[in-house]
Amino acid sequence: MDAIFLQILNGLDKGGAYALIALGLTLVFGTLGVVNFAHGAIFMMGAFCAVTVEKILTLSMRVRDESVTFFEAYKETPYLEVWFGDTGKAIIDWSVPLSIILAIPVMLLIGIVMERSLIRYFYKRPHAEQILVTFGLAIVLQELVKSFFGANPLPQGAPDIVSGSAAIGAVFGLGEAVVYPWWRLIYLAFSLVTIGLVFSFLHFTTYGMVVRAGMADRETVELLGINIERRFTIVFGIAAVVAGLAGVMYTPVLPPDYHLGMDFLVLSFVVVVVGGMGSLPGAVLAGFLLGILQSFSSMTEVKDIFPGIDQIIIYLVAVVILLTRPRGLMGRRGVMES
Repeated sequence: MDAIFLQILNGLDKGGAYALIALGLTLVFGTLGVVNFAHGAIFMMGAFCAVTVEKILTLSMRVRDESVTFFEAYKETPYLEVWFGDTGKAIIDWSVPLSIILAIPVMLLIGIVMERSLIRYFYKRPHAEQILVTFGLAIVLQELVKSFFGANPLPQGAPDIVSGSAAIGAVFGLGEAVVYPWWRLIYLAFSLVTIGLVFSFLHFTTYGMVVRAGMADRETVELLGINIERRFTIVFGIAAVVAGLAGVMYTPVLPPDYHLGMDFLVLSFVVVVVGGMGSLPGAVLAGFLLGILQSFSSMTEVKDIFPGIDQIIIYLVAVVILLTRPRGLMGRRGVMES
């Protein structure tokens, strides 16, 4: 029972990342009709926002090492620690959450510039052309990150106060021996809150309701005198922010490298297809379901019976679902059927 409970948590944690990326992909496809293969690169760039903030906060200077008395020694100490003491240490320790402050405007700007400078020229082009151009853009962004930050993963630590594990089993009556990393629980909560905010924005604000109306019938909304194209541009930026924040918060879980976006993009696109192209609830549901399935398939007992099943389970499920429900779990009639 303990192992099953932990695998469910692992699946929800990983599914949160899939759901956030798939949510952004579906937002872009539902509003602009664009299959955006650069979305994984946006997730990766969000992760490197956290890396950039950490590098800035840990810029160091040489100071005298007072612990060495028998000769003159120096050590590298971050400027923040020299200037602000323990407060500076705390700021460095919380670099990942503080990265959100930088990531929101940066990812919004990247999304809007990407849409205005490139994506808008491919609105009415075939999906194959959209995939080619956005995949090429993803490779360019990936190589730029590689040239600036190198090819090796760059570990980012969670704040010390949440770097340990929580006795989650005691809460659910499974005993104090069942523990789970605090940061993974925080990431799951962050995923759920972000998803809730996106859905609340789309369903309970005038701006969001106009966007949903434009997704359903763009021509009618334009006839009402609403500049729906401008709103869709902002939505593209919001989708970039969602993916970027998912990347920022995931850095303590998985050290980012330049290939991080591609690793998540393929799986997230499978999530979108399984959930149903253009369906926001479907993307979220499929993200969590496939995350849980992948988690259970990675158990040693399962891999002993089906070696390598954890690497292909998502694709097997996708094949089965698309054979039985070609539109996905919650796909709309007519989407990508022409």
